[in-house]
Amino acid sequence: MAEKRNVILITDGDDYARRAVERVAADVGGRCISHSHGNPSVLSGPSLVNLIKKAANDPVLVMFDDSGFLGEGAGEQALKYVAEHEDIHVLGVIAVASKTHMAEWSKVDFCIDRDGELTPYGVDKHGLPELERGRINGDTVYCLDKLNVPLIIGIGDIGKMARRDHYERGAPITKKAVEIILERSGFNAKE
Repeated sequence: MAEKRNVILITDGDDYARRAVERVAADVGGRCISHSHGNPSVLSGPSLVNLIKKAANDPVLVMFDDSGFLGEGAGEQALKYVAEHEDIHVLGVIAVASKTHMAEWSKVDFCIDRDGELTPYGVDKHGLPELERGRINGDTVYCLDKLNVPLIIGIGDIGKMARRDHYERGAPITKKAVEIILERSGFNAKE
């Protein structure tokens, strides 16, 4: 049996997110599945698993996006498939806030605001703290509560947040979320 691939799931996939995630993956020595970007996601779960298995090294960062469609869209279906696949080890999830048409939300372990501060409160798409603790509103987050994943970190809109997460600046908010997932999962301790 093949060794499980170490994956970080990200619930955003537009062009801003793609550039930011590609930058962060390169910075942490991982790989981004660039073909997973799309608004909405266009690749199926089996196609994504195939690409993950071909990635040069771990961690593998994969994007999923429902583009605000009502209910469980293609992005969430693919996310569930990847997260539950026997050859995939999910290190954590970055749940991205958005304005959604259906008020979909998910529990999060904590969030990172647009200033890079950890907070127990949810954040909005601009990375500003909200009033509720431990949850985030987004369009590709509804299924997260059903998954057995070790850590869910909420952040604002990847690559944006008033340019504070722009890829030209190194996407520092996204990078911090990835680094925390790698640290808490023990991935960085592996040789």
